[in-house]
Amino acid sequence: MQTTSLTVRKRIATLFLLFTVGFVLLCVRIFWVQFVKGAELSEKAMQNRMRDIPVEAKRGIIYDRNGHELAISVSADSIYAIPAEVKASKREKEIAAKIAQVLGLDEERVYKKITNNTSFEWIKRQVDHEAAQKLRKMDLPGIGFTEESRRFYPKGTLASHVLGIAGIDNKGLEGIDYYYDKLVGGTKGRIVIEHDAANRPIPEATHKYIPPQDGANLILTIDETIQYITERELDKVFKEKKAKAAAAIVMDTSTGEILAMASRPTFDPNDYNSYPASNRRNFAINDVYEPGSTMKIITAAMALEEKIVTPGKKFFCPGYVKVGKETIGCSNHKAHGSQTFSEVVANSCNVGFVEVGLEIGIDRYYKYIDKFGFGKPTGIDLPGEARGILVPKERAMQIDLATMSIGQANAVTALQLITAVSAVANGGLLMKPHLVKSIIDSEGNIIKKFEPETVRRVISPETARELCLILEGVVENGTGKNAYIEGYRVAGKTGTAQKISPTGGYLPNEYVASFIGFAPADKPKLACIVVVDSPQGYPYYGGWVAAPVFREIMKDSLRYLEVPLYKENKGKAEEDKIEKVVVPDVVNLTLSEAISTMTSRGLNVKIIGTGNIVWKQTPKPDVKVNKGSQIIIHLSALQPNNSEGEVTVPDLEGKSMREVAKILADLGLHLLPEGYGLAYEQSPEPGKVVTVGSSIKVKFQPVGE
Repeated sequence: MQTTSLTVRKRIATLFLLFTVGFVLLCVRIFWVQFVKGAELSEKAMQNRMRDIPVEAKRGIIYDRNGHELAISVSADSIYAIPAEVKASKREKEIAAKIAQVLGLDEERVYKKITNNTSFEWIKRQVDHEAAQKLRKMDLPGIGFTEESRRFYPKGTLASHVLGIAGIDNKGLEGIDYYYDKLVGGTKGRIVIEHDAANRPIPEATHKYIPPQDGANLILTIDETIQYITERELDKVFKEKKAKAAAAIVMDTSTGEILAMASRPTFDPNDYNSYPASNRRNFAINDVYEPGSTMKIITAAMALEEKIVTPGKKFFCPGYVKVGKETIGCSNHKAHGSQTFSEVVANSCNVGFVEVGLEIGIDRYYKYIDKFGFGKPTGIDLPGEARGILVPKERAMQIDLATMSIGQANAVTALQLITAVSAVANGGLLMKPHLVKSIIDSEGNIIKKFEPETVRRVISPETARELCLILEGVVENGTGKNAYIEGYRVAGKTGTAQKISPTGGYLPNEYVASFIGFAPADKPKLACIVVVDSPQGYPYYGGWVAAPVFREIMKDSLRYLEVPLYKENKGKAEEDKIEKVVVPDVVNLTLSEAISTMTSRGLNVKIIGTGNIVWKQTPKPDVKVNKGSQIIIHLSALQPNNSEGEVTVPDLEGKSMREVAKILADLGLHLLPEGYGLAYEQSPEPGKVVTVGSSIKVKFQPVGE
């Protein structure tokens, strides 16, 4: 059958229609690809052709105040893979096996990385030079090398809590390295290379090197030598007393610059993963504690500033004071009797401070607490600073005011307390503590300089001078005798506070021993605080545990800074008085502790007997003798805490019942008390050797009888 012209025309029309629809669809598709998705597809095409290799910037160097390097960046090779090139070589398994063998990695994991559907994969970063060289010689396809920098701390653990750590990705994670990360970290660079479809670099094509910008350098206020001295002494007490934690800070009283800051336990930032995470906690600023009697400095400052007391105002201490239904006693329930306010501070008399605190009143007390900076961060340039804990003013009652006045109820950080006490030392100005003196670029140009910043005036210069003299008496004649430094006038205050129980109240046998002070007392240069958490054994008081640490830190630091020795031209009578020293109490101390305590006072020691524990001393404690006099110490044959054997009975005269019970318990002896007050007679007599487990009868009598 012949095809008619009509049929042909229909077929032509249908074909034309189909072509038209196809053309329209093609135009729509071109429009969609070119205009709607054009930018996205162009970017994907660029990514497919480009190989973008990151180049890390070097972190800035961290120096101490004298230009000594504390943290630097060193070069290390990092190894990466271009999976497309690896797969194109058809040698994936061989490459994975060789890499795994050299780098000590799991072969299967390496294989997954180098065959992944990505344009770039890290295999291992910051490998040692020897391993990198072995892989370079193998010339494996798709495997590349780039130079990265890693943090290195040449001094190891020194100032580790201040410096912090930096991670493998060149980011600061803790400490100064974290706080100033944007400045110190710099800006990453890149290497961009264009490849063809076969993953071969295209000659004359895009090949860019975008250099990294190295980070700025920091000059800290830390002095490497003073930091070393501080950590040396803190290590001693931390290990000897088997404490849970410890911290020490040395501050320039006039500028707020931190010359040393140390916490224990510690860690090596070069290998921080080998230590428990808790070791990286900076006890000096991250944790709060009830300061105990060291807080009495602030109470005294309030009272003197408000003219509530004068140094000579009289107080009477019967050993306790009633506040509402509660009774607050002095340490060991000791009755101090009649005393001036200066003696109240020197004796750390709770009764006197409670009376002063109640007279100050809640409104004025909180006004000064706020002025001195408690209950809020100091603003130091370190992360994680705690605010402290205050009893809310609206809920504070008279008993709260009484306990706050003696350093309980409120909790502070070591940094808050030394900042506040430095205000007393420098004439009444609260300075903002800081750790960075200046920021400089790689050429040594100063980007930013940090000047001392005065926050506010908290007390008058007259009040500050008056309180400095009172605190000097604490070291000369009071509870801070073990902080005495030959040749320097030292002011300070001891603290021994019971630790708060997690379930409420206080733990019966756990204490925080502390000492805070400054020197020279007449022209303060340095302030130092030492805090020891849960020292084990007896004595656990701040005057015995923390004060000797303060003494050694300050003695060596003042000499290092060449602070002149104290000299004063006086008459012969006054000169003789200066040459007199008070004999410290060393009964029940170890031989090394006893010798250290005596020699720090300028006294010579004669040892009688064998062993390691002092059971008697001649002359007795608190007697004034000429400097250079000989003190005889008698040693016990056995260490305390023996479960069997024999032990020498110590001399207990003049000690409180609580002290006697503790001394005898440490020696494995039992106490049979009679009366109350201070020990004046004992049986068996001092020096007699008895078997462990024996009972010692001790008679006590009230103070003054």
